Amino acid sequence: MARAAKSERRDREQRERTQEVELIEKLVGINRVAKVVKGGKRFGFAAIVVVGDGKGRVGHGTGKAREVPEAIRKATEHAKRSMIRVPLREGRTLHHDVNGHYGAGRVVMRAADAGTGIIAGGPVRAICEALGVHDVVAKSVGTSNPHNMIKAALDALSQCSSPRSVAARRGKKVGEVFGSRKGAEAEVRE
Repeated sequence: MARAAKSERRDREQRERTQEVELIEKLVGINRVAKVVKGGKRFGFAAIVVVGDGKGRVGHGTGKAREVPEAIRKATEHAKRSMIRVPLREGRTLHHDVNGHYGAGRVVMRAADAGTGIIAGGPVRAICEALGVHDVVAKSVGTSNPHNMIKAALDALSQCSSPRSVAARRGKKVGEVFGSRKGAEAEVRE
């Protein structure tokens, strides 16, 4: 029994290592932070990182350490643990428009036609690139704090749902969720 558990754990670790190779890491920001102590100030660094696989999974993380590389490593590990899955339309854009907020930060993300590109600024652009979205229009309103902007964007993305999941939740077919114009006109006549 213990041998089977060890082999399962080894297989899982192997899968995680192969997945890590494919991840896109974006460093959003580094801040120098100071702790005032009796002898003066101790300086450290705080990093915020966005990680995604380019196929619909994205996460963010923060890390603090005395050295920059260690802070980035901690933030990356935290981001890998907090990844969410977002359904994408045709693998390039969102299914529908979404609004997200966190604290004073609000982010509006809209689906866009092919060839539009990523029209977003700063941290929201990093999230879209790591997520694998190629066409999106985003606007951040309120704060310009990267922590709040990232959390607001992830709040918006967590609200995304695919037509298939909506149809399953309602117990209908995908075509019935969208509805056809002919079917709607026939219902009005009756």
